This record gives sequence, structure tokens and C-alpha cells, in this order.
Amino acid sequence: MSIQYINPFDSTEAFITSDGLKDINGNSFPLLKGAYRIAPAETNYTSNFGFQWNKFAETQIDRSSKLAISKRRFFAETGWDVQNKKEENILEVGCGAGRFTQIVLDHMDANLYSIDYSNAVEANFRNNGHNKKLNLFQASIYEMPFAPNQFDKVFCMGVLQHTPDVERSVKSLIDMVRHGGELVVDFYPYKGWWTKLHAKYILRRYSKKMDHGQLHKKIEKNIDRLIKCYRFLSKIGLGNLNRFLPICDIDGTLPKDLPYDQLREMCVLDTFDMFSPEYDQPQKVKEIVSYFKKYGMDILAAGEIKYDNCKATIVKGVKVK
Repeated sequence: MSIQYINPFDSTEAFITSDGLKDINGNSFPLLKGAYRIAPAETNYTSNFGFQWNKFAETQIDRSSKLAISKRRFFAETGWDVQNKKEENILEVGCGAGRFTQIVLDHMDANLYSIDYSNAVEANFRNNGHNKKLNLFQASIYEMPFAPNQFDKVFCMGVLQHTPDVERSVKSLIDMVRHGGELVVDFYPYKGWWTKLHAKYILRRYSKKMDHGQLHKKIEKNIDRLIKCYRFLSKIGLGNLNRFLPICDIDGTLPKDLPYDQLREMCVLDTFDMFSPEYDQPQKVKEIVSYFKKYGMDILAAGEIKYDNCKATIVKGVKVK
């Protein structure tokens, strides 16, 4: 079943042409570097992610890393069947460089519609644009170019905590799901006051205002000594103190026994990801569950899941209203 498009700013019916998305009143959104540009051209609150994913375009792509990190995470979080070959329309919100885009295209028989608010869509196109089932859009989670209630499955990973209004973000996602369809989100969990007793939240008030290039250089310059310090604290049984180091959670988020060059690159990426976003709002599971229920979803799963040596916090639901 084909997807119906709209101009998201006034809900006017729209359609795809060879050079862009156009509505019936003649307003148009250009097709540039593989993506339909619905979002305004000026810098928005996700400019750090555009910098990040164009610089680290292949770091998390399983095809490039020769690992299966993204595949294992995707199917662990969604619970979707890798053997399911039923053709579906799937929406990905916050695609970045396309780590999960690749997984859906390679392992599910789906027409995939991927959006990102930043120009990371350009990295995604370089990684996955060869696949004819990919439809790529630069658009806000609040202004998506699709008529409501159309998608069989919607997923949003690594995004909610970085949006300015989390409840509105959840509602926007639910609006896209058809009756009987599923939505899966993950997010940084808020577990109590100690959640923000962390180097990230202490330093972010300064780091998020830094030039992205300068922040990256500072992390790159110091990452080797930070990795050594992190590993030392873990080795002597003081791993809890690693939360006060300005480096990503190596033990909790990255695979064990990575070659050092790959570990280093992933640490630079994930540490930049910690300190650069405009918004970082960890959420209580019960709050996300309440938003799902408020806007017409029954809960299929909620809470922390573990896979490999990693963990994630998810909510999954099916649309009943």
C-alpha cells in the first residue's frame, strides 16, 4: 500500500516528483543529495548530529565495521522477527547515518521511510541510497510529510531524549502508526537524582555551546588517557567512579574485546554524542508508558532489556485507538 504525503505545515495533499515533494498548491520541497528537504535550511537544534554523523558516517554501520552491533541492538529492542518477510511500510525517525536503516533494508522486506532533522541524511544516503526501498527525508519529528495512521511499524532509537518536548515527540510518532501497528522507542532512563550526578550533566552546560569542531578536537586529544583511566578503575573494582570521567560508558554500551582502533573511534563518537546535543532529557519509564496510553497505544513491553554486554530502556506498544 502506497504512502500518502502531505505538506506538514498546512496538511495539504502532496506528491513525489522527480525533483522533490510538491503539494497541490504548488509549494515544493527539493530533493537534494538523496533526501527530500522538508526541514528549513538554517541550522536547527540538531546541527551537532549533522556534524557527528557526516564525520563518523560508517563507524556504526555493520557492513563497514564487520560487526553486528546494530543488528543485535535493533532486534533486541524491537522484538521484531528477522524471518518476517511480509512487505510492510516502516517509518524510522532519527536515522542518523543509517545504522538501523541498513538493518531494516537488509533483513526485513519493507518499504522504509527514514527521516532525520539534521543533514545526517546525506551520510545515510551515502551508506544506503543504493537500495530502492529507501525513502529519505530531512524533516522534524513534529513536521513529518506523511498523512497520519499509515505505517505498520514505527521505530525511534536514540532520539527522544534529544527533542525539546518529549510528550509531543511521542504523540507525533503515535500519529504515524496505523490501527494495529506497532511503535518502539528507546531513551535514556531517569532512575533517580543520581542519574544526573554524572560528568556529562556537570559539563554539558559548557560543552553543548562549544563549536562542534573544537569539541571534537578536544575529545580526540584526550581520549587515549581517558580510556586508560576508565579501564584502570574498572580493573581495580572502582568502576562506579567512571561516571565522573568525561567519557562514554565503555563497559555498558560497547562490545567487549574490540580492536583498540575500533574501540577508540567508537569512544570518540559516543563521547561527542554525550557532550554536544542541545537537549539531553532522561525519562522515567512510567512517563513514556503514560504518553503511549494517553495517545491510543496498548503496552507490549516496557523497561530495561539486556543484549550482549549492553542494555537499553524501551517502550513498545500497539495502536488500538
